[in-house]
Amino acid sequence: MIDAEFLINTLSLGSLYALLALGLVFVYGILKLVNFAYGEYIMVAGYGLFLLGSYTALPLWVIMILSVLLAAAVSYLTEIVAFRPVRTKSLTAMLITSFAISVLLQNAALLFVSPRSRAVRLPAAFSQSITVLGVTTPLRNVLTIVTAIVLLAGLTVLMKYTVLGIAMRAAADKFTTTRLMGVPANLVISVAFIISGFLAGVVAMFWIGRSSSVDPLIGFAPLLIAFIATVIGGMHSLAGAVAGGFVYGLLFNMLSILLPASVISYRDAFMFVIVILFLLLRPEGLIKGSYTEERVG
Repeated sequence: MIDAEFLINTLSLGSLYALLALGLVFVYGILKLVNFAYGEYIMVAGYGLFLLGSYTALPLWVIMILSVLLAAAVSYLTEIVAFRPVRTKSLTAMLITSFAISVLLQNAALLFVSPRSRAVRLPAAFSQSITVLGVTTPLRNVLTIVTAIVLLAGLTVLMKYTVLGIAMRAAADKFTTTRLMGVPANLVISVAFIISGFLAGVVAMFWIGRSSSVDPLIGFAPLLIAFIATVIGGMHSLAGAVAGGFVYGLLFNMLSILLPASVISYRDAFMFVIVILFLLLRPEGLIKGSYTEERVG
């Protein structure tokens, strides 16, 4: 039944998935690279929450901010240390590099923290409920929607009305031409990775808030969702990534209602069928965007 509760849950889930997809597309738009280490930035933010919460006396909101910044910093460092040296090589080399970073970060968590899930302390707001439109819903759902609105508005202003944003849009369209016009390539790419890591860190707060725990493999599921959402919305458009996230959230909740209880556990399989249909019928996604076949060097 579609009611206020369904609407709030869909908007909350769609907001989370939209931010996930947006973080993936920011890097893809310029480098034409699906960064498979993206999920591990979420894991890094989660372990930031765990370590800072366990071994410091900092307020929880400060710990959350530092954890988001940690994810952005790790994303930036991976760009400098790993991706930049192979940027002039083949796209295959960059894909292998992203897998290598993913495995490296996972194993670092396994070796230096623990292979088991660790409890994470979060502010009380993440476990409280609130009544909206006559429906009692977790406060974190409302916080997710509000956070997404603020971030999407901020990124819209950044991309449309600042020199850096215009340079990033131009680089995503025609990178070589933009570089010849004097736009520093390293700066544009680094900013894209920082924004991607920042969005991953923000998503981590709400993703981990549902279970209040973190483990070395926690990044796989959000990475998969981000990839599917970008396929649905369009790999070559920031607006498409946002639209794909909300469509994914809507379809996911619709399947929860429509599917019989006996097959509800196969919901993800149905989502993959939908993705295959999108690839067959509209491979460019819901929003086509601009695209040029161009390697970044």
